[in-house]
Amino acid sequence: MSEQPSAAAAGWSLFAAIILTIAGMFQIIAGTSAILKDNYIVITDNYVFQLNLTQWGWIHLGLGILLVLVGMGILSGNVVARTIGVIIAALSAIVNFAFIPQQPLWAIVIIAIDIAVIWALTAHGRDVEMLN
Repeated sequence: MSEQPSAAAAGWSLFAAIILTIAGMFQIIAGTSAILKDNYIVITDNYVFQLNLTQWGWIHLGLGILLVLVGMGILSGNVVARTIGVIIAALSAIVNFAFIPQQPLWAIVIIAIDIAVIWALTAHGRDVEMLN
């Protein structure tokens, strides 16, 4: 007899997949706005990462697309997508940490979402697989 996941555990797993997809959409919006409108985000002069806004935009756009694809993979119960989801969420947190001087509130919110996703995927990620 196979063990059924609890509703709470399955809920956290679905939370991770959905929030990862939403965070990806946020990254796509931030990246697109940075690419299309260079003067939207303030760039500081004395910062260790000297990237122009278009470069930041492409980084966020690419990361956002990856996050959306991985989120959809997690919803399908794919184990590889779950593992990549943890890695991509960690990468997203690192990228947004570097982006704090340009958009502090945005970056901190995305970092918090990434941490919640990493926790949910590592603690309850297997439960989505059991539901499929």
